[in-house]
Amino acid sequence: MIERFANYLMSERGLSKNTVESYLFDLTHFKEFLELNKINIAKVKEEDLTGYIAYLYNSGYAPMTIKRHVATLRSFYKFLFNEGEIASNPAEILETPKAFKMLPKYLTDEEVEKLLNLPDISTPTGQRDKAMIELLYATGLRVSELIDLKMNNLNLEERFLITIGKGSKERLVPFSKKAYNCLKEYINDGRLKLLKDKKSYFLFLNTRGNKITRQGFWKILKAYGQKLGIAHKLSPHTLRHTFATHLLEHGADLRAVQIMLGHSDISTTQIYTHITNERLKQIYFNYHPRAKKKDKD
Repeated sequence: MIERFANYLMSERGLSKNTVESYLFDLTHFKEFLELNKINIAKVKEEDLTGYIAYLYNSGYAPMTIKRHVATLRSFYKFLFNEGEIASNPAEILETPKAFKMLPKYLTDEEVEKLLNLPDISTPTGQRDKAMIELLYATGLRVSELIDLKMNNLNLEERFLITIGKGSKERLVPFSKKAYNCLKEYINDGRLKLLKDKKSYFLFLNTRGNKITRQGFWKILKAYGQKLGIAHKLSPHTLRHTFATHLLEHGADLRAVQIMLGHSDISTTQIYTHITNERLKQIYFNYHPRAKKKDKD
């Protein structure tokens, strides 16, 4: 059933390989839970699903991860019902508890500066790391989009790149002069040294001259986070959140941020307005003559 669902997601819904793998990861975890409790996957009841969600919550899973699991279960059982595999859909009225709503983590301006100063740019790997982190912060790319970048996706002189996002949608994203400088140095020096005698179309390479993996970059970033003491909140996605938050804090239009992030629905982008609203309140109480700190207290 899970295999058929995966084929449906790829062939009929046209979802990317990474998205389908995410669905399969969730369903494998769910299947293990059912086996542990001796429940048949085709005979699941609504209370079994709510029990599973409670199990995830009590196991300390992040709210956004739980939301994703709920979405996966809804899609899976809707598919089984439409295919006639089950008589009724147990996930039809399954809801994510409102308490699970969670704001994304992001870095401060100071933390970003410290992070970008960590890589040793006298080495090929340091040049690569600096270029990757600078580009993530400058563009808000997803990590899968970053590692899939090829040399011909870049227009260095005009300072923009072309990426293929979710749903195989192509978008054009500009990047900063600082990112340009880091990329140019890496391409002209570090990348050539990492490439050695190999050939590769991919922009970012590991020490063997192959395309860097998601896990490889995650480990690199985590190591820098440990040096700064912010490993608990630093991930490739944190830099994407930081990109969006900082743009909005400095006056960017929400619609423009939506386009750059590649969100199909602006409601996805609107989560960042909660952060910027908090920032606006801080500014108000700090600077309005009738709302100084003592009045706030």
